[in-house]
Amino acid sequence: MTTKDSSAAKTVLITGTSTGIGLATAVAAAQAGWTTVATLRDPDRAQGLREAAAAAGVSLDIRALDVTDPAAVEREIAYCIDTYGQLDALVNNAGRAVLGTTELLPMADFRLSMEVNFFGVVALTQAALPHLRASGGRVITVSSVGGVVGQPFNEAYCAAKFAVEGFMESLQPVAATVGVGVHIIEPGAVSSEFVANAGIDAEALIAQAGAYQPAVSAYLARTTRQFASSNAQIPVDVATTILGAMTDAAPAFRIQTSAWATDFVGAKISDLDGGAVTGMTAGWVA
Repeated sequence: MTTKDSSAAKTVLITGTSTGIGLATAVAAAQAGWTTVATLRDPDRAQGLREAAAAAGVSLDIRALDVTDPAAVEREIAYCIDTYGQLDALVNNAGRAVLGTTELLPMADFRLSMEVNFFGVVALTQAALPHLRASGGRVITVSSVGGVVGQPFNEAYCAAKFAVEGFMESLQPVAATVGVGVHIIEPGAVSSEFVANAGIDAEALIAQAGAYQPAVSAYLARTTRQFASSNAQIPVDVATTILGAMTDAAPAFRIQTSAWATDFVGAKISDLDGGAVTGMTAGWVA
């Protein structure tokens, strides 16, 4: 693996590090010698992160950051510069699952999904860009295969992730003219607490689904199988991919984290009229 010059300590800010991909990425970055500012919305949920860092023998700078709070975003970017003198990478990982279909989902849930999954990414990226220009750094954003393939009962989540993909794809060539790399990470199913953290009650979802009850039951059964440990990646696998995007000399713009994810995304990109994808996903709710 060819890496960027690592003769000096580099600083990375990572969002959403309380569990899962974010936690694993923070530990992996610190193990690789990065000064790691690991942020999370609720500081009361940092114990697992502290324990993982201690077990790995690394130090993290753990900070509270709600990505939907503009003042907090500006404050934490300024903190990195004031404390460490530079920012070499931003990893936009904070996210929120939203499960439900349009007829039954409150507009507030759509807005919350966009605030966390899209506008939070935009705000962090905007605040970080001047400092990443100075360092020749990188913006790395954890999207999802759901940022490419629309999925049943994920209208709010996929809409936000589609927006992230369009934003970053548009930004990438512009940022490159000023020496900033822009990269998207696309995991498939990952065995983590991401879905649990969204507070999704499957039994209640089915009970309240009305006419959509058969479809949501079929979807949840499939999703349970996909997120089972035998099928899903573990967070450290995704963290390894993210670390590669931080350190490789010339990482791709769009990076899937598994062969399954590559095949899944590829099916969409070659599906010009949408029939193959919607035919496939129709089978998830049959």
